[in-house]
Amino acid sequence: MQALAERLEVALGGAEITGVDPLGFAALKTVVPPADSIVGQTVGSVGRRAKYLVFELDDGVRLLIHLSQAGRLDIEEPPKKTRAKGAAVRLRFDNGKAILVREHGTERKAAWWVLAPGDDGPLEKLGPEPDSDEFAELILHGTEKRRIHTMLRDQRTVSGIGRGYANDALHLAHISPFATLASLSDEQRAALLGAIRQTMADALEREREREGGLSAPKLGERFRVHNRAGTPCPECGEGLRRVSYESYEVTYCPRCQTDGKILADRRLSRLVK
Repeated sequence: MQALAERLEVALGGAEITGVDPLGFAALKTVVPPADSIVGQTVGSVGRRAKYLVFELDDGVRLLIHLSQAGRLDIEEPPKKTRAKGAAVRLRFDNGKAILVREHGTERKAAWWVLAPGDDGPLEKLGPEPDSDEFAELILHGTEKRRIHTMLRDQRTVSGIGRGYANDALHLAHISPFATLASLSDEQRAALLGAIRQTMADALEREREREGGLSAPKLGERFRVHNRAGTPCPECGEGLRRVSYESYEVTYCPRCQTDGKILADRRLSRLVK
């Protein structure tokens, strides 16, 4: 999302919004200010907070966009008039461009907000960013007793990591996804903090190679271990394993992360003792 925000800043910074076309009934999450009130306002900058795109408009008004898991954002030049399947909103600008937010999947969770000055909306409850001093303090001295993978995915605890990069960072640090922060040694905590920051920095560098919007994830081949269960570990060569949940999975290497232990997977409970 950081790389996408940077591309949108280049494409839309200084442009005036000339049209707002709500295309998805449930995608707009605010009522006041009304969506059409941003017509005529100028995009001062485009940034990011956690997984939200943040458009800074006139007089402190902000426009937020969250693509969720399967959302897409197309930069249209010139703007189109068609209503794409899963479309949430189209914003048109005076520089001859538009952005279309649409949902690639079926859950329809991509969303947008128009926030009045001083209203933080969904940003209010977000945790610190991985590169912040507050996050470093949490990792180095915190006493969290939830599983680390769960903690890293909780946007109220830390913003913007997600399950894929959590898998990769824990593998890089040689730490079990089922371990707790409270159980880690000082050396493991330092390794975890370094691995998280390295993983996020490497991911951003790769994402900056893209151009345009975000029409498809194209991330599969870029992950270290995420979604690679059954393939050889990039460090030791042992087959990567996974723990499957309803909407996501945890990928890990038994040799590198769990001292050879196979983590319990409810879908394989009859096979794994």
